[in-house]
Amino acid sequence: MLELLLCAIFTILPDYLIRRYAQGKRLGKEITLYSVWFELRWGIVACLMLTVGLITVIFYNHPSTTSATLYYRTVPILPETNGRVAEVHVEGVTGEVKQGEPIFRLDSATQEAAAEAARRKIAEVDAALVAARTDVVAADGKIQEARSAYQQAVDELDTKQELNRRNAAIVAAREIERLQVVVQGRQGAVAAATAAKDAAEIQISSLLPAQKASAEAALAQADVELRKTVVRAGVDGRVEQFTLRVGDIVNPFMRPAGVLIPQGAGRKAITAGFGQIEAQVMKVGMVAEATCISKPWTVIPMVVTQVQDFIAAGQIRTGEQLLDAQQVARPGTILVFLEPLYEGGLEGVTPGSSCIANAYTSNHDLIDSGQVGATKGLVLHAVDAVGIVHAMILRIQALVLPIQTLVFGGH
Repeated sequence: MLELLLCAIFTILPDYLIRRYAQGKRLGKEITLYSVWFELRWGIVACLMLTVGLITVIFYNHPSTTSATLYYRTVPILPETNGRVAEVHVEGVTGEVKQGEPIFRLDSATQEAAAEAARRKIAEVDAALVAARTDVVAADGKIQEARSAYQQAVDELDTKQELNRRNAAIVAAREIERLQVVVQGRQGAVAAATAAKDAAEIQISSLLPAQKASAEAALAQADVELRKTVVRAGVDGRVEQFTLRVGDIVNPFMRPAGVLIPQGAGRKAITAGFGQIEAQVMKVGMVAEATCISKPWTVIPMVVTQVQDFIAAGQIRTGEQLLDAQQVARPGTILVFLEPLYEGGLEGVTPGSSCIANAYTSNHDLIDSGQVGATKGLVLHAVDAVGIVHAMILRIQALVLPIQTLVFGGH
């Protein structure tokens, strides 16, 4: 409508003034409803053509969208294990939390029992180490005793054999054979005592340390499982819709405990979806404006900081069905991120609020570069100048939006 009125100023209005005052024709006499088309046909046609062209130039070079929102990230409050709630540290359904602060604790009886069992196992291995060291000392004594008995048997055998060499009748052959068997038996006792000592030393050096390391690993695992029963805030933020109470069952796959909104979430940028036809126009660095319903009668200066190079409607996933292009019912939009041009520009705007956003093409740098001629520079100046129409429309929308919402929105 504003474009039509603007074009009418340069087309229909001059035509009417010429016929009314220059030619002396009167409204309601010579200029009637039936003669208006014949009398003003050139102005009407020129107005319509100019209006269509102006609207096309404005909407293409200075795009606008009502699909703009302050999106914000949420963190689900979930434990890493199933369990029954034993303690809640957040009072009410909302509250501020700092990073690392506990939010709630699950019943940890099973985890505490596992940790205590691991500690007992470590103590048991330590006691076994003490006993093994005692076994080594005892084995040393048995080795010494076995060696003494072996040496005594060897000495007695040597004596009998020496007497037998001097006089065969003094010592019976059977006695010598018995002493030889005794020597072999006591030699085996020395070997057995030595093996017992080696076994005790192996327990001290290898087996028991390995068992202790396994017990310590089990204790560490039990401590990890025990720490999982306390759910802490991963970031500074605010807990919302926290209705968890003592005795509730929490499942990390089916029942989250609530939502944690990080501090500052949704207060940095507006995410806007512009039509696909503006893909060649939207550039990083473009000046933009936005008005949000949660902060009425305010136009916020913005700047385009990022333009997503993909359209969400075209994404596909591996599945069991073939892709059919007709399944895309609605064309997607170009996702654009707008940040405030000045610090604190989004102050007072509620995260998640719906907004209306305009982006404005600027050819000032191109014109100043001298790379375009005078005619093209004049056209580019005109393209930049008509952006004021969209700016006026945005301000009218900002003015009417609260009235439209409160009066005509069914309240």
